[in-house]
Amino acid sequence: MWIKEPGPVSERITLLGREESCIYLLKGAEYTILGGGMIHIVPDVLAQIAGLGIDEAKITRLLVLHTHFDHCGAVPALQKRFKNLKVFTSPRGKELLANPDVVAQIKALNEGMIAMNKMEKVAQEMGLVFDGIRVDGTVAGGDRPEWGGNTLEIIDAPGHSSCSIAAYLPSEGALFASDAGGIPYGDTVFAAGNSNFTQFQQTLDKFAGYDVKIHLSEHYGAFTGADGKEFIKRSIAAARQTRVLLEDSYRKTRDIAKSTAEITDTMMGQSKGYFLPRPVVEMVVSQMLRHIAKTIDAR
Repeated sequence: MWIKEPGPVSERITLLGREESCIYLLKGAEYTILGGGMIHIVPDVLAQIAGLGIDEAKITRLLVLHTHFDHCGAVPALQKRFKNLKVFTSPRGKELLANPDVVAQIKALNEGMIAMNKMEKVAQEMGLVFDGIRVDGTVAGGDRPEWGGNTLEIIDAPGHSSCSIAAYLPSEGALFASDAGGIPYGDTVFAAGNSNFTQFQQTLDKFAGYDVKIHLSEHYGAFTGADGKEFIKRSIAAARQTRVLLEDSYRKTRDIAKSTAEITDTMMGQSKGYFLPRPVVEMVVSQMLRHIAKTIDAR
């Protein structure tokens, strides 16, 4: 089953936010949010929490799985709202969020999403602004934090970004993969190996070694049952196809800019209605191609 609408995914896991930007509430003696979303989903998240009768005082932790703008944009507003909230990232994530240039870029891109969703008035009324994240602690691959009675296994998951981690909940076979597990959209999976496509594929192979029954993406929902078990296999196949596309284009053009335009045209044509605007997709494709070009040119 593919769950796209906010609400229960399992007895302990609840999807919050919007279809294009999901975060997850993990219930226990205390509650943990996994994922940091985009700033424009904050009104929805707060309304959903109230509508579901969730006690805000129990929300004590938030784990940012990577620090791209669309996965941490909502965090400052949630930190201000939930007084007991402590935010965790990977060590690299903490380092990036201490960089003023990174913070400025995240702020600008989230402001763009507010404008795209015509939410300027709401943002002003609610004081929605990305003004940086206070990181209270870090976790890394191999750590097994026990938060609210739930034991999570942290997995280093580089490739999509240098700061990517994932979290696995053994008791439910639930993998909070974020974009490191691929991004579902329609009948396809977008293999977003932004920072290092080879590492991205290695991360997918690592995920395949886990007994996953529930796959939780931070874009376009969660997968349970047979769909949850098969999602990583789909991502691995998509990554192989995408690598061939990138390599073939670069070998033909020997020009990153030309190949970026060519592949972006293809991807935008296949993904009409995707939440990211063309300039951001173009940036992602260019990042992937730079890695591919290095591997080809080094041969």
